[in-house]
Amino acid sequence: MSPATRKRSPNKKAAPEPKEKPAVAVKVRRTVDAEREVHALEPSQLTRAERPQLVPAAAPEAGEGRYVYGVIQAKDSMSFGKIGMGGTGEMVYTVHHGDIAAVVSKTPVFIFDPTRENALAHEHVIETVMKAQTIIPMSFGTVFRTDDDIREVLKSIYASLKDVLKQMANKLEFGLKVTWDRDQIIEELKRGHEDIHRFHQEITRKHLQSTYFARMQLGRMIDKALVERAAEYVREIYEALRPVCVASRDNKPIGDKMIMNAAFLIHRDKESDFDEAVNKIAQRFGDRLNFKYTGPWPPYNFVNIRLKLERGTAT
Repeated sequence: MSPATRKRSPNKKAAPEPKEKPAVAVKVRRTVDAEREVHALEPSQLTRAERPQLVPAAAPEAGEGRYVYGVIQAKDSMSFGKIGMGGTGEMVYTVHHGDIAAVVSKTPVFIFDPTRENALAHEHVIETVMKAQTIIPMSFGTVFRTDDDIREVLKSIYASLKDVLKQMANKLEFGLKVTWDRDQIIEELKRGHEDIHRFHQEITRKHLQSTYFARMQLGRMIDKALVERAAEYVREIYEALRPVCVASRDNKPIGDKMIMNAAFLIHRDKESDFDEAVNKIAQRFGDRLNFKYTGPWPPYNFVNIRLKLERGTAT
């Protein structure tokens, strides 16, 4: 038995697969959404600021723009090196309004394809900034024409940005995915679940396995038991991790083996405590469940910012 698998967030220069910390064993299908966690935080959902100029959502065109990676709290100008999007090594710097700033680099004005290379370049900048700053990440592909346009947007939603930055200060996100082996759990249910065990023995004794009705009835009993077992496990995991997180968010499981797909918001100085708690609960389940978690990330699951300039209505 080994501890929970931990994947670090990738950066631009990393190998295709991020580093892993130790791992646990594995296994099954999720047929029910996890009981949704009551979040300790409900950050502002920032969508857009209406202003007189439009950044085109079309094919490449002449002209220089600004690619926006995120927003930080900073009064003084900062630069983070020539690590900008597009493979051109543009300088990443800050554009300010008061004590908040957008982290940007110069770029042609066009829509970036969400390729793996572009996504990693975007994430590399955010990861570089978040080593020393709390950054509220922007959606991939956010492009403005000028620094002045960015200042206008920062000004228009200053209060909301300040509120989110305050809530997210010194916090990091970690992702946790838990899987199991459906077939293994079904066999356990046939042996250990009283009703399923009794019915399975009965249809075996009466040679009813091949009948449609018997198979359907057994299948329904097993599906119900799987739902209950998955929900029980997920509740137990949340209970174990709640003391070491600020907030959590349940996402839809992926595939037929995953029973839990969650994001956790952690204080920066509590990362080792979260590591310990995840490995402790993983060891409790042994080879029954497989735990894999990633991070640290900026708070993608707890903040949604989509900034866009729009044409104002003529007066």
